Amino acid sequence: MAALLRTDPGAVAAAARRVMDRCDELARVTATDDGIERVYLSEEHARVNRLAAQWMREVGMTTRQDAAGNQVGRLDRVTPSGTPDPDVPALMLGSHLDTVPDAGRYDGIVGVLMGLEVVRMLRAPCPDGTGWRSPLPFALEVVAFSDEEGTRFGKALLGSSAVAGTWDPDWWSLTDDDGVTLHEAFVGFGLDPARVGEAARRPEELAGYLEAHIEQGPELDERGESLAVVSSIASARRFQLVVEGEARHAGGTPYDRRRDALLGASEAALAVERICRAEHHMIGTVGQLETYPGAVNVVPGEAHLSLDLRGELDGDRDRVWGAIERELDTIMGRRGLRWRAREIHSAPAVFCAPLLQDVVREGIVSTLDRGVDGPATIFSRAGHDAMALGAVADVGMLFLRNPDGISHHPDEDVSAADVASGTRALAEAVLQLAAARG
Repeated sequence: MAALLRTDPGAVAAAARRVMDRCDELARVTATDDGIERVYLSEEHARVNRLAAQWMREVGMTTRQDAAGNQVGRLDRVTPSGTPDPDVPALMLGSHLDTVPDAGRYDGIVGVLMGLEVVRMLRAPCPDGTGWRSPLPFALEVVAFSDEEGTRFGKALLGSSAVAGTWDPDWWSLTDDDGVTLHEAFVGFGLDPARVGEAARRPEELAGYLEAHIEQGPELDERGESLAVVSSIASARRFQLVVEGEARHAGGTPYDRRRDALLGASEAALAVERICRAEHHMIGTVGQLETYPGAVNVVPGEAHLSLDLRGELDGDRDRVWGAIERELDTIMGRRGLRWRAREIHSAPAVFCAPLLQDVVREGIVSTLDRGVDGPATIFSRAGHDAMALGAVADVGMLFLRNPDGISHHPDEDVSAADVASGTRALAEAVLQLAAARG
């Protein structure tokens, strides 16, 4: 299909500069002095929502903070007579503004800011000259989701789950490191827990969801390409594991009398790596390990460790977890230890809709020179808000190159040139979707 976007290359470059400058501005909104950290329902969350609302109004959108703390901007479709048409569905663009501890400045943030620039490119004046409207067969919305990472309460995708209508009342009892419950944090932020359901959207309200995001891996960088189509998002399960042994004097206990929980946990972590490396498209990560009582001269009597397990397909993920369970039974039995697991997160694989994959592909092709091969199609091992939105709308994603593939780290990066190409591709994808929907 021929490219539909007609825009000055200078305007695209200016859009990319705004995105990069605003990433820097948001990086200064942080709870720590020596890094970037913004968590759900914090003062930093409130500050970035206010900034996002300001930028949404700047491109002509009406704004609101929804009942879960997500910041939403909307550009209505306006009839030829000049009246808003609130009954048409909205195409939602967006990502998240919260971070992990000691974060980079582009994970999630780039997708929100690129969405705003797409609105700037595609908006049209209202017939009466009083503002801006969507000239497409759907309204345009940009959403800055509020808790994709799950840093504060240990449960990811809270903001987008509320929008998808999948909020679980059991989450109200989740606590942060200070013992504050999610319910208490809602009230402290000025939200009403009883109204969280008002954030939910109905399928008929949405024409789809498109998310631009840096790739949180090295595939695009290794291919020497700037953009890719996302085919699906990883199936995921997370566990907290406890290994129980016996705490005894470090000097007085010979090896054959020891039931060392740390050694059992360490062997378990190595088993996770060994099992997952042998499987295609499986990743297992032990990211936390704590021992008790934690004294230098005491054999560890208990160890707590985390397990993050991801795979392309739900069945493969569950099969590998079964293999890990059997191996841990063997390890702990041999060492005279006990172990147990508590599942704290489960998400099925989400496949991007074929039509949205097609329009994202057309968008990327519009940025390539003639004769260049079409863009890569990549499976996302990282989770995204699109996973939650898949319960209520068709979803599509566009990846941007991340040099060296590092993410969740201050060295995370993206170039202004790739942001420019990605913004143009995303705008073109929106137009291609509009053409396909008539």
